[in-house]
Amino acid sequence: MKLYQLIFLLGFAATSVGCADWIYRIDVPQGNFLDERDVKKLRIGMTKEQVVYVLGRPVVQDSFDHDTWYYVYDMKRGMEKRGKDFQKRLIIDFEGDKVASVEGDFELSEDFNTPLDE
Repeated sequence: MKLYQLIFLLGFAATSVGCADWIYRIDVPQGNFLDERDVKKLRIGMTKEQVVYVLGRPVVQDSFDHDTWYYVYDMKRGMEKRGKDFQKRLIIDFEGDKVASVEGDFELSEDFNTPLDE
């Protein structure tokens, strides 16, 4: 009788491993999702309020340097067939409450170095 139970258990384990792709797992997005169009609206010399209006509040503000903002977006895929996990970052440095530099995984507008006032 134990042999039948063992065979049944091994057979069940083997079939359930083969069906693992049938289980639906959700994608887990975390952080600030930034649209490329919104990032292209950034200009050098923008105030912090203007940046918040365009991009929203940052996920992380440096505790020791209040003039550096981090926008981070993480996507953990639940299933491989929907794509790979990825992370996108955008780091904004301010000098005197105005945007001084922007770096990260987004392409900036050609007009980024042209202040809005001009």
